[in-house]
Amino acid sequence: MDHAAETRAFLTSRRAGISPQEAGLPAPGPRRVPGLRRAEVARLAGISVEYYARLERGNLSGVSDQVLDALARVLRLSKHDRTHLERLARAAGAGHRRRRGPAPAATVRPNVQHLLDSMTGPAFVVNGCGDVLAANAVGRVLYAPMIESAGGGTPNHARFTFLDPRSHQFWGDWESAADNLVALLHAQVGRDPYDKALTDLIADLTTRSQAFRTRWAGHGILQFHQGAKVIRHPDAGLLHLSYETLDLPGDDLILFTYGAEPGSESEDALRILAGRAADQC
Repeated sequence: MDHAAETRAFLTSRRAGISPQEAGLPAPGPRRVPGLRRAEVARLAGISVEYYARLERGNLSGVSDQVLDALARVLRLSKHDRTHLERLARAAGAGHRRRRGPAPAATVRPNVQHLLDSMTGPAFVVNGCGDVLAANAVGRVLYAPMIESAGGGTPNHARFTFLDPRSHQFWGDWESAADNLVALLHAQVGRDPYDKALTDLIADLTTRSQAFRTRWAGHGILQFHQGAKVIRHPDAGLLHLSYETLDLPGDDLILFTYGAEPGSESEDALRILAGRAADQC
C-alpha cells in the first residue's frame, strides 16, 4: 500500500467535499474542480500553503496534533475520518523504515475457539482484511454461502461481496454492505498501510470489480463496533440481526456475534439454524 498515495487521496477527497460557502468563505466564481482550494484550506487551518501542499502530497511525518485538529475542523472530518488521519500520521512517523509488527495471526488460539463454541448465537473471528478465521457451528451454518464461495480457502467478506453474484441475494441490503466493507478496508489501511495481505486484497478487488473501484475512490472511513445486518439465508429466510464486536488486541483480531430481538421471527430463524448446526455436529 502506497502510504503517500492513500494520504493524498484521502485529503483531496475531503477537501473536494467542502464548499467555500460551507467553510464560511465568500461565494466564489466558477471553479474547474469542486470544493476548497489548497490555499483556502491552509488559510482556514492557520498554516502555510507550502506546508499544507506537503501534507496533501502524502508527507505527514512530524505533523502536530494542533495541525491535525485544525485540518479536522476545516475539512469537517467525522470521528472515523479523524481517527484515520491520526493513524496515517502515525504510520508516516515510522519513516521509510516501513516498521511492521508481527504478522497477523492466520488461525485463532484454542481458548478463543472455545469461547466461540460456548456462545449460543452465531459468532466469528475476523482479521483486518475481513477473513473469517474461525466460527462456531451456528456461525458456519449462517455463513454457509460465504464459506462455499471460498472453495475450501479462507472465507473473506470483501471477496464474497464483490466477486460472487450470490452475495446480492445473501445480503439483504447489498449496497450498504458493500459501502461498509470498503470503508472498513480504508480504515484498516490507516492502521497498517504496509500490510501485504491487505495490499494484495485491494489490488485484486480493484482489478476485478468495478463496484469496488468506484467505492474505493470515495475514501469512506468506518470503524465498526456494533450495528445491524439484514441477511437473506437460503434455508432460514430473511433475518434482521444485530451484532456486537470485541477486539482481541493480543491477536490483532476481532470477535463478533449476531443476535436477534427476543420473540421475533429472526430469533425463530436463528433457532432453526442452531438446530441444523447441531445436526451437523
